[in-house]
Amino acid sequence: MKMRNYFNNLINDAINIHASDIYIFPEGDNFNIKMHTNLKILKYSVIDSSFSKALLNYFKYISNMSISENRRPQIGSFVYRLDNQNYYLRFSSVSNFDNKESMVVRIIYGIEDKNLNYIDYNKLISLKKRFCRGGMILFAGPTGSGKTTSAYKLAKSISSQKIIMTIEDPVEIIEDNFLQLQVNDSADMGYDELIKVGLRHRPDVFIIGEIRDSRTANAAIRASLSGHLVISTIHANSAKGVINRLKQLNVDSSDINHAINTVVYQKLVNDENENMSVYMDINEEQ
Repeated sequence: MKMRNYFNNLINDAINIHASDIYIFPEGDNFNIKMHTNLKILKYSVIDSSFSKALLNYFKYISNMSISENRRPQIGSFVYRLDNQNYYLRFSSVSNFDNKESMVVRIIYGIEDKNLNYIDYNKLISLKKRFCRGGMILFAGPTGSGKTTSAYKLAKSISSQKIIMTIEDPVEIIEDNFLQLQVNDSADMGYDELIKVGLRHRPDVFIIGEIRDSRTANAAIRASLSGHLVISTIHANSAKGVINRLKQLNVDSSDINHAINTVVYQKLVNDENENMSVYMDINEEQ
């Protein structure tokens, strides 16, 4: 009960300040808990090693990670409910050279979350006119800039008229109107295999969670060249940098030119009053 109450208070406090990540890192004989929000790292508390072990074990338990394993990296997930709203928690653990385990908790906010009003959805909805062209719409930007949220919001705006399938690793946002598939490498169901399966289901729109390697990039490009609209995310420093990133992932230049529909680059910025907003650069000239 004590650990569950601590967990609830920790997550509630993080959500109240709209933190994107919670860090639990070893430092000397203790562990620091910090939160990442509004482009800042905030100190939350310091806990001793015995309490941190109990806390990490609790995190592992609720997220279906192995409690006995602390040498190998692990990932897990958990759906947290607060005020009739779901928040999707992603857990990642790894031990350092001294065999002290650390953990990061990523908080994924649903696309209807009231705290996401800093994203200019009017700009996103304006992209609907591009849907008839098929091809690929890519969201680029730093980690935590809302790329996945923007992609989902855009897709949901047409979900009543279209069949939408998502392929993710892992599923970040649960959306009842979408058919959502999750990568399972242990069952030989990676991005490439799931895209092939997905094509047989004849969706109008694919959401591919993240392009992070050559195989995924080329599979996504092939899907977009088959007449489907593909919406995905990628890490790049600018809208134009997306093309270079795809080339680095060994995607053929001709395929890039034929596939790319629109690139949206976004990042979080703070104004002079420390209010968060999203800088969004939409490049429709690809």
